[in-house]
Formats: sequence, C-alpha cells, structure tokens
Amino acid sequence: MTGPGPELPSHRRATSTMPKQDEGKKPPSETAPDQRWKLQVFYLCFYGFMTQIRPGESFITPYLLGPDQNFTREEVTNEITPVLSYSYVAVLVPIFLLTDYLRYKPVLVLQSLSHISIWLLLVLGTSVLAMQLMEFFYGVTMAARIAYSSYIFSLVAPSRYQRMASYSRTAVLLGVFTSSVLGQLCVTLGSVPFLTLNYVSLGFVTFGLLLTLFLERPKRSLFFNRPEGACNGAAAPTELDKMAGGDSEGTAGGWRDMVLCRMLREVCALAKQSQIQLWSCWWVFNSAGYYLVLYYVQILWNEIYPARDNRRVYNGGVDAASTLLGAIASFVAGHVKIRWALWSALVIGLVTAVQAGLLMLMNTTSNIWLCYAAYVLFRGSYQFLVPIAIFQIATSLSKELCALVFGVNTFFGTVLKTIITIIVADKRGLGLSVHPQFYVYFGYFMLLAAAYLMVAIGVGVRHSRRTQPPEPVPATAAVREKSPEADATEA
Repeated sequence: MTGPGPELPSHRRATSTMPKQDEGKKPPSETAPDQRWKLQVFYLCFYGFMTQIRPGESFITPYLLGPDQNFTREEVTNEITPVLSYSYVAVLVPIFLLTDYLRYKPVLVLQSLSHISIWLLLVLGTSVLAMQLMEFFYGVTMAARIAYSSYIFSLVAPSRYQRMASYSRTAVLLGVFTSSVLGQLCVTLGSVPFLTLNYVSLGFVTFGLLLTLFLERPKRSLFFNRPEGACNGAAAPTELDKMAGGDSEGTAGGWRDMVLCRMLREVCALAKQSQIQLWSCWWVFNSAGYYLVLYYVQILWNEIYPARDNRRVYNGGVDAASTLLGAIASFVAGHVKIRWALWSALVIGLVTAVQAGLLMLMNTTSNIWLCYAAYVLFRGSYQFLVPIAIFQIATSLSKELCALVFGVNTFFGTVLKTIITIIVADKRGLGLSVHPQFYVYFGYFMLLAAAYLMVAIGVGVRHSRRTQPPEPVPATAAVREKSPEADATEA
C-alpha cells in the first residue's frame, strides 16, 4: 500500500512507499530485451513526472476563498476539506486490492479520470456539494498512487528494484517541484488568475490520461497474478509462494484468500519485534498528524495573510521549497549511520518535539514568511524520517510482507486521521476554526514526543544494564561459598 512519499503541495499530495528489494533470479517472464524494459521504465518515469504537473494545485484554497468561488473559511474548514479524509479511508483498501488484481493500469486510468473530475468540478462547480465531491475524487487519486509506486516493480528483475524505485521517486519529486515553480511563476510574474491556472491544470491532467492509455498492462502483479513457474525452480520462491505451497491441492479458487490471511497472521507475529513496533507506531501516529497539517495549512496561511492581490500569494514557491528540502532530507537520511536499535526512539522523539515547536510557531506568528519557513522545516523533518522508517521496517521482511506491513500502517494512520477530523474539524464534531485546530495538532505532537522520549529512556536504561559489568565478588565471600565447612569450624 501507500505510505509517506511524494506528497501533495500544501494539503493535497500523498505519497507512497516502495517494497523492499527482493533477492532471486529473474523469472522467464522478465527476460524482455534490455532496450525494451529500459524504454518502459523511461516512459513510466516520464508519465510519473507529467502527471504531477498541476500548477493550480498549490492555490486551491485561495481559489475557494477568493472572489472566484467566495466560500467562507468555515465552509472550507469544516464542511469541504474533511471529506478528503473520509473518502481516502473509504476507498483505500478496495483500491489496494483492485490495483493488484487488475494489474495496475486500470487503476492508473481511474486515477487520471479522477484528476479530470477534480479540475472540472473546480472550474464548473459553485456549490459546497460540488466541492465536497471534488474532495472525494482527491481521496480516490491519493489511494490510487499505490498503482504507480508498485507498477515499476512488474517491469524489472528484483536485482533492479532499488535503482528503479529511486528513478520513479525522483521523477515524481521533480514533477511536484516543477509544478509548484510553474504555478508560482504564472501567478507572480504572469498575473494569471487562479481560474485560468485551473484550466491549465485541467489540460495537463487530460494529457496525463492520454499517457496512461499507452502504458503496457503487466502480466503479473504482487499477490493475485503470479508468474508461471514461480514455484517450480525458475525463481527463488517468495513468501507468497511458500505459503501457497502449503495449501492442499484442489483449492485453486480459494488459495489467494488463504495466503493473504496467512500473511496477515505473519504480520501480526512480526509486530512483536521492537523496531517494527516503534517505526510502525511512528508511521501511524505521526503520519496522521502530518497530513492533517498539510490539509489545513493553506487555510492558516490565508488567515495570517489574507492577500487581496493574487501575485502576493506564494503557496507555489513554498511547496517547491518544501519539496526540495524534503528530497534533500531523504537523501541525507540514507547516509546516516548510527545504532538505530539503540537510538531510534530518541531520534524520533527529538524530531517530533521539533515538529511540535514548529507548529506552535506557525500558529502564533503574524509574519507569513516565518510561517512559511516553519512549514518548510516541518515537512523536511518528517521527510528525514521516512526513508529511515522504510529501511527499519523492510530490512527483515520479504517483498510481499513489506507491502502488507506498509499497507496496514497506512490504513491505521488513515483511520486515526479520519477520527481526529471527525472530532476536531467536522462541523458535526467540535467544528474548530483553523487556529484552535493547530493548537490541537501542537498538543498531539507534544504528546507523541513525550511518549517517544520515555521509550528512549527505557531503552537506554535497559542497554546500560546489559552492558554494565557484574560487580566483583569479595574474596571472603568467595572462600565461604567454596568451603561452607569453614564457617561451621569458626563458629
């Protein structure tokens, strides 16, 4: 499933995680000529880049609050934006299963059609209901990102997974960065109205649909469509193959369900490992708060600085800067060498405490540039931990189990985010405005930081006890232990 990765500018993008590199020989189904798979990978990366070019995406909230749509802050905050969380949690599991069962391409087509629906509703819709439907389609596009992130692994041999994952992630990040810069240049230098920018975005997403139609539909996928000969020695058996092999013959129609159930039980057993527990908890709890901040930060910016001149709205530039810093932070994290078994909880606790401080700064400052800077650092600090979490969770798992662990984590994170949205943001709950919401998010991150630091203290105490040398036994005590008869003689 998905996980933190390429993201929405400000409050829309969701990113996805990559499965762990799997060892083994390439099956016969992967023996396409080198030139063919290289062209396929190049086209997929080009597709990933182009589908991120939506220059109006960074300016959706100013567009909704501006004279073009003229919605109130209460409508956007408490009625429209919450639908994004609800739709995402509703379609996440079905799309995850359909992605694998239908072999990626149909879900990518669905994603492109949903993008077109979003921008058609933005340029033609005028009611709260239309904007809520727009947010529903956003949830569909976010859930469907799993199709792109896993598609590339069907094109190449396991030995190339890590490199291909790097290429696809780079393509997406470059697309996000280019889209944000393009949108900001159009608004600031070209004085392009937000409505016109939305028409431009509609053109790009329509072009993205055309690119989707030329993608090749793979013959295999991760769970439901296995290559023939996967279990007869043509390739190293995967976790799924080993589990399928244990089923009795004659259950071809139901072995998939049986295997997935067994893998879920295996995931529950793996949850007992301390590192998987720690980083999975980080994934669930921190990602829930992180994406809530992304969803509502544009509303906060508009309240701090309600610019009447569109040329002074710098959302695109902030998105570009935060994307660039996130990419740099991810790269740096890949080269940090410490004893993660000992220091993971402390690092998570300190980074989470910094995020809490940045949220308080964003919520209390009246300087929009200081708020922008705090937001960029907030996203960068989160992206610093993403590759570390991926490595720590995936390092001891097979590709299939890795995908399930990330999927389970993403699902629970989405459920938690939805619960918080219902309580805090929805008009049927507390219906808080944006500033009180950010106080809640600050308290949430402070609570998480305190919990992680307490875990770090516990880990440190246990480590010191294990490494502390045993106290030397006094010589007289040793003599008495060896000859208890001496005590009786002295007495």
